[in-house]
Amino acid sequence: MPLPKIATPTFELVIPSTKKKIKYRPFLVKEEKILVLAMESESIEQIARAIKDVLSACIITRGVKIENLSTFDIEYLFLNIRGKSVGESIDVLVTCEDDGETKVPVTVFIDQIEMVEDPEHTRDIKCDDTLTLRMKYPSLSEFIDQNFGDGVDLNTSFDVIAGCVDMVFSDEETWEAKDHTKKEWLAFIEQLNSSQFKEIEKFFNTMPKLSHTVKYTNPNTGVENEIVLEGLASFFS
Repeated sequence: MPLPKIATPTFELVIPSTKKKIKYRPFLVKEEKILVLAMESESIEQIARAIKDVLSACIITRGVKIENLSTFDIEYLFLNIRGKSVGESIDVLVTCEDDGETKVPVTVFIDQIEMVEDPEHTRDIKCDDTLTLRMKYPSLSEFIDQNFGDGVDLNTSFDVIAGCVDMVFSDEETWEAKDHTKKEWLAFIEQLNSSQFKEIEKFFNTMPKLSHTVKYTNPNTGVENEIVLEGLASFFS
């Protein structure tokens, strides 16, 4: 007689960027093993593959392509699936700002972490009286760099920006990203003036993000501190 199969619970959430409702299940032991091995390898490629494979396995709704989701969608999915898998709270070690050295453990409950959206956020950036640059959100590769790599430095920032161009359009014409090379888009971006480039920076800085404010007391000084945790990496530091 074959062994019985264990029933796995399913849950629902809404993807922030698309507002579409999807069904998902928690990590299984085999998937946690994949994540742990990838993290231990410290290989960006293995981590990317592991996150993609695990999220793909845990999302039950058909047609969801992980590689097409934005960084904040992946953060939100990963956090919620992790919450249903290993617990609804996360223990984080934070540094007291009043003395800059005392570390205090705090517990953050996943249902209190919000996806914060800036009302001034926009994907469209005016280039001149006729042309508008429309951006798209960073995808899985940028998510890995931001949360598990060394981050995006000045040398790679232009490549990231070029990779996040969706299109340029006017009233009469449209130039889509897929129809031109990255080299062409880099040359286009270099034509922008400082104020226009700041609007691109604003696009990235005001993207939706996971955020939670934590208040805690320094045990050595008795001073109450406050810190805003933002982005997935903050909740696993």
